[in-house]
Amino acid sequence: MLFNSVAFAIFLPTVFLLYWFVFKKHLRLQNFFIVLVSYFFYGWWDWRFLGLILFSTIVDYFIGRGLRHWNKPKTRKVLLWISICVNIGLLGYFKYFNFFIDNFIEAFSFFGFKLHATTLQIILPVGISFYTFQTLSYTIDVYRNKITPTNDFIAFAAFVSFFPQLVAGPIERATNLLPQFFKERKFDYTMAMDGMRQILWGFFKKVVIADTCAEYVNTIFSQSDTASGSTLLVGALFFTFQIYGDFSGYSDIAIGTSRLFGFKLNQNFATPYFSRDIAEFWRRWHISLSTWFRDYVYIPLGGSRGGAINKIRNTFIIFIVSGFWHGANWTFIIWGALNALYILPLIISEKNRNYLDVVAQGRYFPSLKEFGAMLLTFGLTVFAWIFFRSENVTQAFVIVKKIFSPDLFSPIVFKTTSSVGLLVIWVIFMVLIDWSGRDQKHALAAFGAKWNKYIRYLFYYGLAFLVLYTWWNTDEQQFIYFQF
Repeated sequence: MLFNSVAFAIFLPTVFLLYWFVFKKHLRLQNFFIVLVSYFFYGWWDWRFLGLILFSTIVDYFIGRGLRHWNKPKTRKVLLWISICVNIGLLGYFKYFNFFIDNFIEAFSFFGFKLHATTLQIILPVGISFYTFQTLSYTIDVYRNKITPTNDFIAFAAFVSFFPQLVAGPIERATNLLPQFFKERKFDYTMAMDGMRQILWGFFKKVVIADTCAEYVNTIFSQSDTASGSTLLVGALFFTFQIYGDFSGYSDIAIGTSRLFGFKLNQNFATPYFSRDIAEFWRRWHISLSTWFRDYVYIPLGGSRGGAINKIRNTFIIFIVSGFWHGANWTFIIWGALNALYILPLIISEKNRNYLDVVAQGRYFPSLKEFGAMLLTFGLTVFAWIFFRSENVTQAFVIVKKIFSPDLFSPIVFKTTSSVGLLVIWVIFMVLIDWSGRDQKHALAAFGAKWNKYIRYLFYYGLAFLVLYTWWNTDEQQFIYFQF
């Protein structure tokens, strides 16, 4: 079920009313209700894949209990590897089977051998990359004795399937989310209103920014062979804002929706395009995934400890694996490798933690040095996004070649049904609002707090009207990260 759909507009208030008025006094029933509506939410897309979530939930629930009862190191390690193999195996089969078969055939063809193999028409289950990582982190944390495994299967199933963040994150740790299913939840008006503001801002970024940008991006990238370098650069810039609006918009809606039900999810985006270097960017972009790879892959490999060779190896492993996590395509692997190259000088020189504060803290405007650093980081990010968006490596290099050629100064030409100028205005508006709230959990958390309440609510209603108007006049777009 899409957040930006009529079905969800009916689903959310219905679930909200039942949750607080029917199941309020019974915590276990409330959790069971969350499981039911979460499975309904997921099954709305394709009920056949509900079995995968249930299977993953059962496996890690019982492995967690096994890790609690068996103290022998070898037994515990076997249980851990069962969880890893099951979760990564499911992910590998549904997401990467055809990729490896195709590349295996191509490798042998290169040496003159013709192999014939049949690829399968495998449907990628929505959200599998997210909930497998979530259950896997639970098992690893239990193995490390960082958390105590639960005996409550209903609470654990609710943790795995919690519908706001089920299909595209944030990837929640059991240390944060699971304990919240054992505490009595009371409706908090202030928390709910803040959640509504975050939901509103998330819909603005998704519908007004991302979905509108998508029209231009799809048109330009589909004509990459004939489009000018200048047009392709515009397409890359629009995709940069599309993917931010789309994914951070989803995260805002997910986190805001969770707050309506009394849950606090971790922040997943923190104005990443205001970063002053790539290391800061990755501390602010898709935070739940970045920290997951840091804690469960990078640090166990040795992290930044050791000599330069170890640092280079670990950095490339973490970013290439991160790229491959996004999809079975060489474009994602190159995207990951590019980011590894970007960040390596900072890691080797131990300057990767230079910017832990918010840019221009306590000031309206950044310094020239800060602005220059943000512009450079943004430019590197835009370049990497070209590979992320391209259908294949060939298309990516065609686009790059045209952008870095005299063709860059050719006229910008593409056909669309909406106004480019209006879209640019809304992008600038989003950037300004994000800038004003860069030190908050979300852009509207404190925006307009000192205004007269009627003016403030006029702003909210105006934003809501803009979202509805754009949604009505724009083709419904699936969230980009649903494919991952």
